[in-house]
Amino acid sequence: MRFFKYLLQRFLPIFLGALFFFALVLVLVDLLMNLWSFISQEVPPTQILRVMALYVPKAMSFSLPLSILFAVSYVLSDFYAKNELTAVFASGVSLFQFTLPLLIFSLLLTFGMFLFEDRVVVSSYAEKGALQSKLLNKEESLDNDNIVVIASGGDVVYKADYYDDKDTSLKRLYIIIRNKDKSLHSIVRSDSATWNGSNWDLVGELQYTLEGDSLVTGPVTQEVLSLFDEPPSTFRNNTISVETVSVKEAKVYINRLKRAGLPTAKALSEYYKKFSFPFVIFIVVFLSIGLSGKTRKNVLLISLVLCIGAAVLFYVTQMVTMLLSQFGYIPPVAGAWIPVIMFIIISIILLKYART
Repeated sequence: MRFFKYLLQRFLPIFLGALFFFALVLVLVDLLMNLWSFISQEVPPTQILRVMALYVPKAMSFSLPLSILFAVSYVLSDFYAKNELTAVFASGVSLFQFTLPLLIFSLLLTFGMFLFEDRVVVSSYAEKGALQSKLLNKEESLDNDNIVVIASGGDVVYKADYYDDKDTSLKRLYIIIRNKDKSLHSIVRSDSATWNGSNWDLVGELQYTLEGDSLVTGPVTQEVLSLFDEPPSTFRNNTISVETVSVKEAKVYINRLKRAGLPTAKALSEYYKKFSFPFVIFIVVFLSIGLSGKTRKNVLLISLVLCIGAAVLFYVTQMVTMLLSQFGYIPPVAGAWIPVIMFIIISIILLKYART
């Protein structure tokens, strides 16, 4: 127990110091990247400080894996350099037993990071982006043009020249209704359509129904009108990155893509990554334990090199698997979890052959 307490006493100050340092660097870098824009728009210092404060949770999220990797690698390498671990091993305590508190701490931090990311980082980062866009006069419009939406499992296809979000209206609208076997049932043409809260009210509408080999022109039937219930959010210019929204919002967005018949591989990959990425904390601690004790000289330098090298290797691997999943070569869930599983296996092998 004394060993474990001593380990945590050495580890926590370095971890917290590294976390503060890396987060501060990221906040300052973000400030410097936008400083000239703030000055040119004469943004008050209080608003700039608010933007910086809103970026702190995101900076901490970015810094957490690197900070814990550096702290564990440095502390254990320092123990080796000072022969302190020799005494620990001589007392009958293995490297795995000695570092078990760090593994438990990292596992708890993994679940904590998931909750922190989903409930704090996403909202604060979105607020930061909205505030910064407002201060720099970069507000985006939700209006859209040249829209094609596949709805109702492919039974209804909308084609509109323009969507006006202010009036929730569609201009020059064509709607294709298909039978269950995907054969053509009818085509509805409308000069415009306005959302009434549950359906689209058509203006200047006309229905062309396929009867045999010919199209019959007539008024739009009530049965066909009841099919036009796709909400305005589907037509908005609101393509989002799943990484920047909460799990709940991401699920809604993916369902909307499925409902519209749009590709979902990229969104699903990023969705599963939300669950797999926090495990990078557990992985980097495992890696640090296995990589520790490789040298007794230049402990700080070697720790930094190993820290950066392992982190870069993991992120590159994850980038490759995510690209493969987004292009459909592997399932989205595999793209998110393969790097995690692979690096856990590598960590176990490194721990097995670590110097004890």
